[in-house]
Amino acid sequence: MTIHNGVGFKTLLAEANADVETITIETLQKTIDDDTIVVIDLRDIRELQREGQLPGALHMPRGMLEFWVDPDSPYARPIFQEDKRFVFYCASAWRSALACQVAGRLGLQNASHLEGGFTGWKEAGGKVVAYKKRPK
Repeated sequence: MTIHNGVGFKTLLAEANADVETITIETLQKTIDDDTIVVIDLRDIRELQREGQLPGALHMPRGMLEFWVDPDSPYARPIFQEDKRFVFYCASAWRSALACQVAGRLGLQNASHLEGGFTGWKEAGGKVVAYKKRPK
């Protein structure tokens, strides 16, 4: 057996959710147009192309988080050095909980993740727009 004495994804999620702030769908619906909030879509590009995304969301592939957030990385994105509130989301709030926890460990302030993720957003009647690639 190649996996031995691991903690499992459920434990990782429970630890992340205990460690990070969760923003409700209702709160984000009221504040999504605030220019101090940056909504980050962590889903795979195919998910965005197929299902759309939240209005104004910035796509950041989950695999690039550490490199885009860390200012010492050659791939660092200036948006993460701004005084903003960052709200991460994915399909079901699993990847976003883990990503938010890692972002906090990297020193990103004011980070939270969306309760229920994209699925919860859609079910609550949240606006969804077609994905359009945005400039860096």
